[in-house]
Amino acid sequence: MANIAEGFVRHSDKEFVQFLFVAMASAAEVQSHLYVAVDQGYLSQETFDSIYAQAGKTSKIISGLIKYLTRKTRQTK
Repeated sequence: MANIAEGFVRHSDKEFVQFLFVAMASAAEVQSHLYVAVDQGYLSQETFDSIYAQAGKTSKIISGLIKYLTRKTRQTK
Protein backbone atom coordinates (compact mmCIF):
# COMPACT_ATOMS: atom_id res chain seq x y z
CA MET A 1 0.00 0.00 0.00
CA ALA A 2 2.82 2.42 0.82
CA ASN A 3 4.46 1.81 -2.58
CA ILE A 4 1.20 2.65 -4.34
CA ALA A 5 0.79 5.84 -2.31
CA GLU A 6 4.37 6.90 -2.92
CA GLY A 7 4.10 6.23 -6.63
CA PHE A 8 0.78 8.07 -6.89
CA VAL A 9 2.36 11.38 -5.86
CA ARG A 10 5.14 11.10 -8.43
CA HIS A 11 5.19 13.42 -11.40
CA SER A 12 4.53 10.89 -14.12
CA ASP A 13 2.66 7.73 -14.90
CA LYS A 14 6.00 6.11 -15.79
CA GLU A 15 7.28 6.62 -12.23
CA PHE A 16 3.94 5.51 -10.80
CA VAL A 17 4.16 2.28 -12.79
CA GLN A 18 7.63 1.59 -11.34
CA PHE A 19 6.20 1.79 -7.83
CA LEU A 20 3.26 -0.40 -8.85
CA PHE A 21 5.71 -3.10 -9.93
CA VAL A 22 7.32 -2.88 -6.49
CA ALA A 23 3.86 -3.23 -4.93
CA MET A 24 3.21 -6.35 -7.01
CA ALA A 25 6.51 -7.79 -5.86
CA SER A 26 5.49 -7.07 -2.28
CA ALA A 27 2.27 -9.04 -2.80
CA ALA A 28 4.37 -11.96 -4.02
CA GLU A 29 6.56 -11.61 -0.93
CA VAL A 30 3.47 -11.84 1.26
CA GLN A 31 2.49 -15.05 -0.53
CA SER A 32 5.97 -16.42 0.04
CA HIS A 33 5.86 -15.59 3.75
CA LEU A 34 2.48 -17.27 3.99
CA TYR A 35 4.04 -20.57 2.92
CA VAL A 36 6.52 -20.29 5.76
CA ALA A 37 3.77 -19.37 8.22
CA VAL A 38 1.57 -22.34 7.30
CA ASP A 39 4.54 -24.73 7.23
CA GLN A 40 5.55 -23.61 10.73
CA GLY A 41 2.00 -24.00 12.02
CA TYR A 42 1.35 -20.29 12.59
CA LEU A 43 -1.62 -20.35 10.20
CA SER A 44 -4.29 -22.90 9.43
CA GLN A 45 -4.61 -24.05 5.84
CA GLU A 46 -7.95 -22.24 5.65
CA THR A 47 -6.42 -18.94 6.76
CA PHE A 48 -3.48 -19.46 4.42
CA ASP A 49 -5.80 -20.08 1.47
CA SER A 50 -7.87 -16.98 2.22
CA ILE A 51 -4.95 -14.57 2.62
CA TYR A 52 -3.06 -16.09 -0.30
CA ALA A 53 -6.09 -15.56 -2.54
CA GLN A 54 -6.47 -11.96 -1.33
CA ALA A 55 -2.83 -11.25 -2.17
CA GLY A 56 -3.37 -12.79 -5.60
CA LYS A 57 -6.43 -10.60 -6.23
CA THR A 58 -4.49 -7.55 -5.11
CA SER A 59 -1.70 -8.40 -7.51
CA LYS A 60 -4.19 -8.73 -10.38
CA ILE A 61 -5.73 -5.34 -9.57
CA ILE A 62 -2.29 -3.73 -9.53
CA SER A 63 -1.44 -5.45 -12.81
CA GLY A 64 -4.61 -4.04 -14.36
CA LEU A 65 -3.66 -0.54 -13.23
CA ILE A 66 -0.18 -0.98 -14.72
CA LYS A 67 -1.70 -2.05 -18.04
CA TYR A 68 -4.09 0.91 -18.02
CA LEU A 69 -1.35 3.43 -17.25
CA THR A 70 0.99 1.89 -19.83
CA ARG A 71 -1.67 2.10 -22.55
CA LYS A 72 -2.58 5.64 -21.51
CA THR A 73 1.08 6.68 -21.71
CA ARG A 74 1.45 5.15 -25.19
CA GLN A 75 -1.70 6.91 -26.45
CA THR A 76 -0.54 10.35 -25.31
CA LYS A 77 2.79 10.09 -27.18
